[in-house]
Amino acid sequence: MSDSAPYSPPKIWTCNKANGGRFASINRPVAGATHEKALPRGKHPLQLYSLATPNGVKVSVMLEELLALGHAGAEYDAWLIRINDGDQFGSGFVGVNPNSKIPALLDCSGSEPVRVFESGSILLYLAEKFGAFLPVEPARRAECLSWLFWQMGSAPYLGGGFGHFYAYAPTKIEYAIDRFAMEAKRQMDVLNRRLAESPYIGGDDYTIADMAIWPWYGALAKGQLYEAGEFLQVDDYTHLIRWADQIAKRVAVKRGRMVNRVMGPLASQLHERHDATDFDTRTQDKLQTPP
Repeated sequence: MSDSAPYSPPKIWTCNKANGGRFASINRPVAGATHEKALPRGKHPLQLYSLATPNGVKVSVMLEELLALGHAGAEYDAWLIRINDGDQFGSGFVGVNPNSKIPALLDCSGSEPVRVFESGSILLYLAEKFGAFLPVEPARRAECLSWLFWQMGSAPYLGGGFGHFYAYAPTKIEYAIDRFAMEAKRQMDVLNRRLAESPYIGGDDYTIADMAIWPWYGALAKGQLYEAGEFLQVDDYTHLIRWADQIAKRVAVKRGRMVNRVMGPLASQLHERHDATDFDTRTQDKLQTPP
């Protein structure tokens, strides 16, 4: 099906109309802060400013995995950034991430705070800081980092590409959906073939590559992302599904997935996290049974 009135780009593009879609109110062609708002600080060395989107889940899972290994220095405060309310454009947040995207991390363990932004960069920073979830041997390290950067380069086609046009765009455009559905399926096939060779993305060991890829492609393989499971025939990717289920059973993953979550059942949400005891009582049953 073709558009009845084909679009012809103007000689010079200007932002002079609402672009529609679910996130239209937070999209703009310029950067920088829109208002003054300081970021809160908690008592722990690491301050996470995030929301439980796939990119946000990567980092909260990593922090919970580090704590599960016994790294006390990985204790953190997780502060909720409501992107639909424009929290990411506050002056404090822009000071930590000039790109105004979640997640953002502030490491206050040294003499001067260190800001880290972009989810893949945060995973790598934490892995190197604590010496965990990143192989030391050169070939295995290279494999892990290759998959980490694969995810960072591939996810925009899945989120901003397929996800936007399939789930959020105000108008369904056949060409756009077909183009990005093809790429989403190609990416799942890449992962499925890799996971037919090894238990984890980087090889025999669970690493930051798995933590980066699982929130996006694990959710997609289980039909939980954009409600597109049937459309993309995700049941075909059996090795990817096996891996997604395996990761989902980890207690640290279940905890990390809850942090800064504001969607789904209330029992699955932990809007802010300031201490491990925040997961107790009402959420304890959810930590014992795979989702």
